Amino acid sequence: MDKLKIAIQKSGRLYEDSIKLLKDCSIEINIGIDKLKTTALNFPLEILFLRDDDIPQYLEDGVADIGIVGKNILLEKRKKIKIKETLGFGKCRLSIAVPKSLDYININNLNGKKIATSYPFLVQRFFRERCISAEIHEISGAVEIAPGIGLADCICDLVSSGSTLFMNGLKEVETILQSEAVLASHIHLNYPKNLIMDKLLFRIRAVKKAKNNKYILLNVPNDRLEKIISYLPGIKSPVILPLANSECSSVHSVVNENDFWGIVENLKSLGAQDILVLPIEKIIL
Repeated sequence: MDKLKIAIQKSGRLYEDSIKLLKDCSIEINIGIDKLKTTALNFPLEILFLRDDDIPQYLEDGVADIGIVGKNILLEKRKKIKIKETLGFGKCRLSIAVPKSLDYININNLNGKKIATSYPFLVQRFFRERCISAEIHEISGAVEIAPGIGLADCICDLVSSGSTLFMNGLKEVETILQSEAVLASHIHLNYPKNLIMDKLLFRIRAVKKAKNNKYILLNVPNDRLEKIISYLPGIKSPVILPLANSECSSVHSVVNENDFWGIVENLKSLGAQDILVLPIEKIIL
């Protein structure tokens, strides 16, 4: 039977979330110390543990069929591969940062500056589109120390919380790219491997949708029921069940995590009582 080969980071910021995603998809994996590959126990999947910078090349060459990697890496490496799904974790931004002491007004302040980065293509493209002339120094690792040791005037690097920049006396001034983990694939998968990938994507999308939503249960006086139902969202429509107390009904629905608090506050003001909130493991539509 064909197995789909998936490449994930062997270490780094996407490793744990990638493994968790596979486990949330009910895929059982044995992971050993310093293991370079393993096979899923209950799904036709072989996992390759690679350096994140190498994953795009392995995908283009067909050594790996699919891979989980940062969008920033894919765009920088410019390999012939397809992005199949954004995964919602590993969110960060590729940003330019300058010393706090610099009186930064706008991007024109970067003209003639030396910029240290691990993303020369993306930085050069950003500057070219804005007619900025700067000297780019490509380095790998510890980019944030470059201004402090006199290698560069400023940097361009990945930023999550910004704490690393702060500790190195830098401030974020321009964002080049919003990035997150994506599932990418080789452009010419055969039919059996495409079928396996579709099964995996089906599971991933069910897990993603569940994480973005909450299941809520509320008791509603029957005289307020119509008004609350007209307001309450749901995947299709709310579920209404009778209670032992004939003057009230139980209403079940699903709400988006981003809208949750506003919706619950409004439901409470409309007369909803005893509101329970439950996590959802998977949603299959």
